[in-house]
Amino acid sequence: MATAKKLPSGAYRCLIFDHMEDGKRKYKSFTASTKKEAEYKATQYIMQKEEQKKALPEYTLYDAIGNYCDLKNNVLSPSTIREYRRAQDYNYKDIKDIKLSDITNDDIQRWVNTFAKDHSPKTVKNAYGLIRAVLDTFAPDIHLRITLPQSVPHKLYVPSDSDIKAVIEYFSENDKDMELAVYLAAFGTLRRSEVCGLDAGDIDGNTITIQRAMVDKGKDEWVIKTTKTVSSTRTVDMPQFVIDKCPKEGRIVNLNPDQITHRFIRALRRLDVPSFRFHDLRHYAASIMHAIGVPDQYIMQRGGWSSDKTLKAIYRGTIKDYEEKYTDMTLSHFEDMQHEIEKA
Repeated sequence: MATAKKLPSGAYRCLIFDHMEDGKRKYKSFTASTKKEAEYKATQYIMQKEEQKKALPEYTLYDAIGNYCDLKNNVLSPSTIREYRRAQDYNYKDIKDIKLSDITNDDIQRWVNTFAKDHSPKTVKNAYGLIRAVLDTFAPDIHLRITLPQSVPHKLYVPSDSDIKAVIEYFSENDKDMELAVYLAAFGTLRRSEVCGLDAGDIDGNTITIQRAMVDKGKDEWVIKTTKTVSSTRTVDMPQFVIDKCPKEGRIVNLNPDQITHRFIRALRRLDVPSFRFHDLRHYAASIMHAIGVPDQYIMQRGGWSSDKTLKAIYRGTIKDYEEKYTDMTLSHFEDMQHEIEKA
């Protein structure tokens, strides 16, 4: 039972733990003129919370995830819903049958500890994020204080100019669709889903409007939808020689995103270049712009990034060619300065 303490003012205050927020314990305060009244208010609040918990829908966590997907089906992307439904079947086997009203902090923390044994910190974070979203929707009074595994920074490899030249030369001789896909990603910062969503009608002069993306709805069904974020809808000026290679009608690249990935991987295996993802071509484009002094605001606009967080991660993996160039410039500056000191 909550115990009230007397304040310097003569009133009594009862503090009870309510929930965790941003890693901090949050308390509810009840003040009254008498100790008994303050404790009564606190006890009444605790009982009301218990009654609210009993009134939760009798969903198991498994059913709640399914209902959440149904509820969000028309507002989240098909690929997100597909991933949530996959997670519903495979990620929560130890806790899927627990009713929302019975979920405790220990239940979820134990699941996190077990799940983290053979999954990356990012996967654990995403899986827990779905639980949190489901609880916020159907059981907002359940407050959890979960410790997640520490994130491991992903080391980006940014392909060099020579890598890009080798890939383009290979596809120019073997696969015109992939040649265009690489140009659009490496020179225009397009994602593979955006490349596959392009139509000849999106080209005006040497400007391409990115307003659609091709995503996997599941069961090998690909659909065209809006771009990933509001900032992803944008216009990009392309070199004229790339525009000249684009077809005058129909789809620009007659592939789906998975086909792009598979063909790209096969090509890299045949070439003497380090392994990297098709998505890293976007990073190449951003790093080139950064290296030649293009302001971050313009880079973000061209690439459809809503914040500079990703850009900063990309810059930490600066292209080796430019890294060596600027390292030499820096060391040369310090050597010149040292020579001036010795002459003084």
